[in-house]
Amino acid sequence: MVIENRDLRIDYTNFNFPLSITIFQFLTTNFLIVEFRHSNLLIMVKNKSAFRFPPRLIKAMADEVAKTVIKRLPRLISRRKGREHSKVRKLIEDAVFLDTSAIIDGRIFDVINLGLIKGVFVILDSILLELKHIADSKDVVKTVRGRKGLEFLEKLKKKGNVKFTVLSNHNGSALQNGKTEVDEELIREAHINKGKIITCDYNLEKKATISGVLAININTLANVLKVIAVPGEAIHIKILHRGKDVSQGIGYLDDGTMLVVEGASEDLGREIDVIVSRVIQTTAGRILFAKKI
Repeated sequence: MVIENRDLRIDYTNFNFPLSITIFQFLTTNFLIVEFRHSNLLIMVKNKSAFRFPPRLIKAMADEVAKTVIKRLPRLISRRKGREHSKVRKLIEDAVFLDTSAIIDGRIFDVINLGLIKGVFVILDSILLELKHIADSKDVVKTVRGRKGLEFLEKLKKKGNVKFTVLSNHNGSALQNGKTEVDEELIREAHINKGKIITCDYNLEKKATISGVLAININTLANVLKVIAVPGEAIHIKILHRGKDVSQGIGYLDDGTMLVVEGASEDLGREIDVIVSRVIQTTAGRILFAKKI
């Protein structure tokens, strides 16, 4: 596009946003040039001593610039969006997200050391922050648990045959908003990366499952791996305390399974031989009932 009058010629071909104007002159010529940088817009004044912009021309220039900006703005926004999309972080393949409860529990690290779970073990920075707060707690038990969890992660990171990464979820307010918000972030990141969650939290397990994310509860895994005792099997066990019934004695197998022995209340502190009479499966695990031999 070209705008001309007696003393002024505007050659406009391709205006690009943003606008930056520089005015300079060539001392060896009788021209004044106004350049719109980052564009092909040149304003050339033939007689610089008589340089004046007529009001009508100024209005025409302003209208043309405004039209061009409005026309080019959607393209500029789309280019910026394109650049933003290109900066989206790469998804983590075979991601295994560790929850705070599983880290503190510690049993998952034994499973990892056995090589039963493969993939990239991912820790959200909000999970790390939660562990730090637990380790800094005034409660001695919480402090020990928090520090133990951080030590487990440090050992895991140093293992040469294990892939480990800390993922920034860009939500520093998650922990301030409570445990629920941290869980939401964990489920969201696992869903985005098509990964799985390792936890000891029953509620988190169920919520993740509803959200379409695979969640493995370490307590459930432990129950599945417990020794299966069948009715009629003989067991040697130590009676540790009385049961709900005054005549019952309670003992535990090596894997933590409770064994209720009828008529063993007087055998507290002693090891006796019993025979399993029945097995009951509960949400908390198996309970065995037995009779003294």
